[in-house]
Parts: sequence; structure tokens; C-alpha cells
Amino acid sequence: MRGIKLRHWGMALAVAALQLAGASASAQDLTAGSILKKVLTREVCGHDVAVDHARCHSHVVLDRNGNDLATATPSGLSPASLRSAYNVTGSGSAGTVIAVVDAYHYANAESDLAVYRSQFGLPACTKANGCFKQVDQNGGTKYPSGNKGWNQEAALDLDMVSAMCPSCSIVLVEASSSSMSNLATAANTAAQLSGVRAVSNSYGGSESGSTSYASLYNHLNVAMVVSSGDSGYGVQFPASSPHVTAVGGTSLKTASNSRGWTETAWSGAGSGCSTVYAKLSWQTDSGCAMRTVADVSAVADPATGVAVYGPKKIGTKSAWQVYGGTSVAAPIIAGIYGVNGGPVTYGADPYSHTNSLYDVTSGSNGSCSPSYLCTATAGYDGPTGLGTPNGATAF
Repeated sequence: MRGIKLRHWGMALAVAALQLAGASASAQDLTAGSILKKVLTREVCGHDVAVDHARCHSHVVLDRNGNDLATATPSGLSPASLRSAYNVTGSGSAGTVIAVVDAYHYANAESDLAVYRSQFGLPACTKANGCFKQVDQNGGTKYPSGNKGWNQEAALDLDMVSAMCPSCSIVLVEASSSSMSNLATAANTAAQLSGVRAVSNSYGGSESGSTSYASLYNHLNVAMVVSSGDSGYGVQFPASSPHVTAVGGTSLKTASNSRGWTETAWSGAGSGCSTVYAKLSWQTDSGCAMRTVADVSAVADPATGVAVYGPKKIGTKSAWQVYGGTSVAAPIIAGIYGVNGGPVTYGADPYSHTNSLYDVTSGSNGSCSPSYLCTATAGYDGPTGLGTPNGATAF
């Protein structure tokens, strides 16, 4: 069945992990329960897309019968574990807004987000207290129709932003469809909303024809954060835009080192050399004359996935599930931009603060030449960029 994959997704996931209790959840998420060497996953937005459309980059872990693995209590990485892994200690402020761009209307966004935040001891983020807003692609309230797959993506995005920047305000901007035109319009709207510092975009499509939309992602003082892809070596737009922070993916597991964690490049992360867009001055790798993807990275491997509360593919009730894909990594990075709270210059900031990133030096997402475009190595590489966050200074 297209869209369902059984793959070696890097490091093993403890699907039957500890039941996590609020902010006390710790770095032990991955060490309890049954370890699965292979993880069955489903691409929640499907695999094939129409011309000039995008698909989201999230994968939900499935049970042995091929159904979404849905539980009454959370498994996978918690906010406390993610913040530990990336040495994030700040919580941001209500005056800093993180925008999340997705397609279609998510009717239960506020209530599902409330369950996630309550479970992990995060402050309430509601429309009533001014923390959460939901708008259409033009900034109004003429919401589009719903879509279960994109709703699952939106749940993941909202939860990851909350995990990394629990005191930030959040606005969900809903594109009318998954066309690149509508998603780009939504991203442009998001970047111009009051207080927005970062915009999370967890989707991608072909570079072909993308120049029609490129200017809508060009916002000098807003971090336009984009997932790099989930099909291995290869470049997608808008990650290939030189005006965004393109986010690759890693496998993340606990370790006995001083950090307490270790990472390798995730085999599904997108990377490579653009055929359309030129580099900007801060990107200086020598093996690609054009824009290189990615810039930075964060956990994305479904086998070391994150806890998410949201809709299931079948039925009307929401549940706890485990997700992966660079759709996890992009909102994590957007949230960390929110924690930093300082001025932004496109995606240049990480290049000026490489000492505040964990260098990922092993793992691969394919075969290519030069090899750094698809294989992690010391310094810059395609699958993981400059590395993963070590605090918020690089953002």
C-alpha cells in the first residue's frame, strides 16, 4: 500500500515507553519497553502529489496491523526530553509569536493542543487567554474544509512548537489547499502577522516552477523555517529557497556521554544542491555552486520519534501517537527561534554561531558526489547542515 513503509529508521524506538507525567518526564523516554528494530510508518499526507502541490513531511508510527499506533497515554520523546537533548532552558515570552503553516482547517486544534500541554505541565495556550489564534491563508476566519492527514501534521507542528517554546504565543495559518500557491500565500500572511518571529513550514514539493512563489518566503526579519524532506537525498522547495532556514533530520537516542544524547543523520532527511536557487553569502561549502540543503537539523527519525496528541486516520477521537519526519525537526527549530527572541537575518544566524550547535558526524541519506551532500561529516553536511541546537544562541 503506497504511503506505508517498513524501514530501518535508524535507532530503535521504545514504542511501549514510560507513561510520561507532566514536566517530570525525563530523558528515559527511549529506554523503556519493547525496542523495535523496524518501525512501520505511514506518510500522513500520502506520497504522490499533483503538479504544483506539496505534501507534508510527517510519518506516524503504525501497529502490527498497519493502523495508526494510538494509545491513551503518551510514548515517544516528551518536551522535557527534547529540551534536554538540545540544551534549551528558556521558555520564551507571550510577546513572541510562532506561526505554523499547514493546509486545510483543523477544527480540533485548540482542544487537542490543550491535552498535550496539560499532559506535560505546559502553560495553557487558548484563544481565550490570547495565546492561540487560528486564521485562514489571508489572515481572516473563512476557514477551508478539513483534511485528516494535514490535521495530523498540524497537531505535530503545534505540539513541537509548544515543547520548545512553552511561553510563546502560537498562530495556526491554514492554507485553502495543499497547492504551492496557497501554502506560499499562507506563509507570506504568517510572516506579516504582529509579533511573529518564526514561521514553521513542514512541507515541500518540486523546485520546478517554484520561482513563481519564491518571493512569498522572502522576509528579512522573520525566520522562515522549512523541513528538508523525508525521502532521502534530493532537494525540495521551499527548503531550497536561500531565504529560509532549511531543517534536516537526525536519529536521537540517549547516551552515557556528557551531553546524555547522541545523534546520527536520519536516512530519510532531504538534502542536496539546488538547481534553481543561488547561495547567499553566509553559505560557503565548495561542492555545490548553488543553494545547499540543509542549514541545521533536529530529530526526525520515526524510530526515535516524538509524542503527539491529535487525530487518528480512522475515527473521530484523538489519541496519543508517535511521529517522525523532518516535520518534527522544523517546528522544533522554529520554537527555538522563539526562545531566543532576538533579531533575525534570514537563515544566516546559525552560520555565525556554529559553536552553539552539536556537530553530527555520522549517518547518510543516500549516495552522491561530493559525499558531504548526503553523508554526515565534521563541519557542514547536507543531511544535518551545521548540526543540531545546543541552546538557543544560534537562532
